Amino acid sequence: MINASLKQISAHLAAKKISSVELTQLYLDRIAAFNSRLNAYITVNPEMSLAQAREADFRIAAGKAEALTGIPIAQKDIFCAKGWRTTCGSKMLENFISPYDAHVIGQFNNAGAVNLGKTNMDEFAMGSSNETSYFGAVKNPWDRNAVPGGSSGGSACAVATRLCAAATGTDTGGSIRQPAALCGISGLKPTYGVCSRYGMIAFASSLDQAGPMAHSAEDLALLLNVMAGFDERDSTSLQREKEDYARDLTKPLNGLRIGLPKEFFAEGLSNDVAQAVEAAIAEYKKLGASVVEISLPNSRLSVPVYYVLAPAEASSNLSRFDGVRYGHRAPDYTDLADMYEKSRAQGFGAEVKRRIMIGTYVLSHGYYDAYYLQAQKIRRLIAQDFTEAFRQCDIIMGPTSPSTAFKLGEKGDDPVQMYLSDIYTIAVNLAGLPGMSIPCGFGAANNGNPGMPVGLQIIGNYFDEARMLNAAHQYQLATDWHNRVPQGL
Repeated sequence: MINASLKQISAHLAAKKISSVELTQLYLDRIAAFNSRLNAYITVNPEMSLAQAREADFRIAAGKAEALTGIPIAQKDIFCAKGWRTTCGSKMLENFISPYDAHVIGQFNNAGAVNLGKTNMDEFAMGSSNETSYFGAVKNPWDRNAVPGGSSGGSACAVATRLCAAATGTDTGGSIRQPAALCGISGLKPTYGVCSRYGMIAFASSLDQAGPMAHSAEDLALLLNVMAGFDERDSTSLQREKEDYARDLTKPLNGLRIGLPKEFFAEGLSNDVAQAVEAAIAEYKKLGASVVEISLPNSRLSVPVYYVLAPAEASSNLSRFDGVRYGHRAPDYTDLADMYEKSRAQGFGAEVKRRIMIGTYVLSHGYYDAYYLQAQKIRRLIAQDFTEAFRQCDIIMGPTSPSTAFKLGEKGDDPVQMYLSDIYTIAVNLAGLPGMSIPCGFGAANNGNPGMPVGLQIIGNYFDEARMLNAAHQYQLATDWHNRVPQGL
């Protein structure tokens, strides 16, 4: 059952071959057995999860089930969930119990899904390795000495090890796609505004976007059908007609034009990742797609642009965590200013402090025009590059990450090298486009360790998620990379 697709699980529930309570308990037992080795979950509450499962079973018995009713979903700990501890991976919110549901959580509740628990993440979603979490690093299930990627590393690990049926993540600069690639699962970042940010603890408001993480493209489509939707509480939520993201899954790929950016296959890409991606492109040609070389000339500037804009927005968003209303408050202080200083110094980790300081600097008088304003201008040029590229192709493909998973601690002392882990994903967020990663092979084995997963990135035009999912699904029908499971788990 743990290797079944969401559609298969739903059919088993409908046929009474298994109950939601039994299924939820199965996953809870696996979490109890394996989470201590992996650190994928921060919070598990069996009582609340099983209560939801019982409600789902009543709903199924009454003939009111939907596609995800009774299915246990792990939620990234950035989403507020009523009655659940919501930490955002930080000491600042270590004991915060949310009094309300994020819109995404509410959507899953309305669909009858079960909240299985809250997954580990980089602190306030700031990181590419899941090593900045106050609750400790998540381990890559393929090699527990390696990182799972970040910031949605806990969700990626939980999906890969079958500690949930599927999971949610958020993507600010690649934080769904990069951990999906490093853990060998499928993950999708929708077009900016498709999923509401209400109740999703903010990092960089113009970049953050929620999305699904699962075994396959078909599962992603079913999850996105639930997650997407207009929310008047989020001013950036887009008011669009509801669509079925699974509608085109079975369409053949004849005539599909795939754009390959020459900048994605240049210096910095490891040979084993390049070989796996090139093999995937060859498979797409067999499926009837054609390939055209394109250029995204300003994509090389995406990392410096991102690390001006994202910290600037973070410095503003995180100013609310001051120890006054909620969150960590220093136990000893002399006056209000001292309380602010000590609470924030104790509550935030090193990476969060680094980004707050950078953001405050670039927004300060005398530097705003030189850094922030210039970065916004280049952001527009990056988006224009994609607009031009989509005149020549239907979707864009390339590597998700320049290498397979690196070792824990390997890049901790070099923030710039860590930031370059997202070099192929960040431009998508800056442009507000949809992007996804699917497994496409394994890297080279070394030092007795097996090869690590490689992800193929698929980028679509605005609101073209259905076409991307179609391309991914057809590839997964022809290959089995997405069905590979880590040994011993």
